[in-house]
Amino acid sequence: MLCVSPTPGPCAARPHRPSCGGASKNVRDATVTMCVGSPRTTPEQRRRWRLARFQDSAAAAPPAGRLTRPPPPPPSPSSQPPVPARTTAERLGSLREMRRVWWVCGLGYWVQGFRCFPWLALNFHLTRGLGLTPAALQLVQNAGNLPLVAKPLFGVLSDAVYVGRAHRLPYISIGALLQLIAWGTLAVIPVTGDTFPTQMACILIGNLGASVTEVVSDAVVTEFSRTQKAGVLQSYAFIALAAGSLLGNLSGGYVLLRTQEPKTMFSAFSILLGLQLALSLSTKETLPSSHRNLNIRHVRTSLSDNLRKQFTNLRTAISEEQIFYPLMWIMTSFAVVPILSGTMFCFQTQHLKLDPSVIGLSKVVGQVMVLSLTVLYNKYLKKIPLRRLVAGVQTMYALAVLSDLVLVKQVNLMLGIPNEIHVLCFSALAEAIAQFKVLPFSVLLSSLCPPGCEGSLFAFFTSGLVFSAILSGVFGVGLSSLIGVSGGDYSSFPVCILLQSLSALLPLGWISSLPEKWTADDKILKPR
Repeated sequence: MLCVSPTPGPCAARPHRPSCGGASKNVRDATVTMCVGSPRTTPEQRRRWRLARFQDSAAAAPPAGRLTRPPPPPPSPSSQPPVPARTTAERLGSLREMRRVWWVCGLGYWVQGFRCFPWLALNFHLTRGLGLTPAALQLVQNAGNLPLVAKPLFGVLSDAVYVGRAHRLPYISIGALLQLIAWGTLAVIPVTGDTFPTQMACILIGNLGASVTEVVSDAVVTEFSRTQKAGVLQSYAFIALAAGSLLGNLSGGYVLLRTQEPKTMFSAFSILLGLQLALSLSTKETLPSSHRNLNIRHVRTSLSDNLRKQFTNLRTAISEEQIFYPLMWIMTSFAVVPILSGTMFCFQTQHLKLDPSVIGLSKVVGQVMVLSLTVLYNKYLKKIPLRRLVAGVQTMYALAVLSDLVLVKQVNLMLGIPNEIHVLCFSALAEAIAQFKVLPFSVLLSSLCPPGCEGSLFAFFTSGLVFSAILSGVFGVGLSSLIGVSGGDYSSFPVCILLQSLSALLPLGWISSLPEKWTADDKILKPR
């Protein structure tokens, strides 16, 4: 019911009767109240109004379906049972639960960024403890990311399959539990070549749990972003991710340098995963889709029908040109650039003899760059049209790759800059720019994602990025082997870096597939 009343006062606390003057209409069991009164409001009133708007948007959103299908007409009021009014205490309780869900989601992003803490120790463990070559190390890193490619399946499950009365937080708990098992096992098994298959299995299980948690966190952000200003929640998620990476790299290098024991770092990360698991289990799910999907779709249909419908919705969403072309561009922009991270890691640690703390601090500087770029995007850069913004970011990425060439050719020493200083300032620059490049596409997909398809679409998006990263890693290993870069001979390494920089310019050739005039402030993307 929509009631327009000229009398002042807080409308959230005043009950409205059917005889209220003004225009009224019923929209899918949702009661929307708008009062025109005194412009002076208290913080308590504004908080109640925000909660009411959040609940109204949750009830009014249509179920997931084809993007071009118009919503069904609202049923007649006579066929609808009366909806009991929610008390102020219930509204405030829902607001508290919603904030706690955000704590769980924010912690998930922070832990996701903090995963660099045990992975730094794992890289040293594989190279020094097991003696892997640069090519073998990079193959292990890429093979360990294979579970991340299965993210669309986890997204569809979280959209369509409920655990009890929730379909997001239980999957976060499952992902945290899988990671806890994996890293806890790595902390207790001996460091020998015979246990390498077990260690590889733990890497796969840990990344499987991380992929589940990431998919659900992205879905939660997408659901809540419909009730907030465009790009704000995605920026906060990137800030939490970068803050976790910053602290993980900063503390990881120091702890590894002081203890020289990777198992200590594995145990510390397992404790953190236990805290995340406990918080997710003790939190009640309160999301825009919780009440709507449970009552409208999932109770009346079988599990197989839900899964089939969700896969159909995902295929329909991806087939839309407004979504398909940006997805293909961002994926191919990563896939065509060979990644030389494993070779560069071995060059820095084995050839230049740099301390782990220096490499960790360089990652910290990179995450500070990501934080700075995220803040700039939220304030200024999101007003720039997407095509122009991405073209500038891609060009900066190609130039940043050349900073590794300066280090390999030791040009920095000719200029009087020590290797440690150069690695601190420029080693993670290209990685930071590549990480920031994903943010504008996350905002774009959030504005285009149909209701009920949040987990599926963003799972497909992130799994495509992971698959592109695996392809680029395989290309990097093949390029290093073809040119002749090995653990004891880095004379051909500059040629690899030059080819990598030139490859980073290739995606500019098909950048016309991106929308030309869309910005993050636009709610609707016009058809091509």
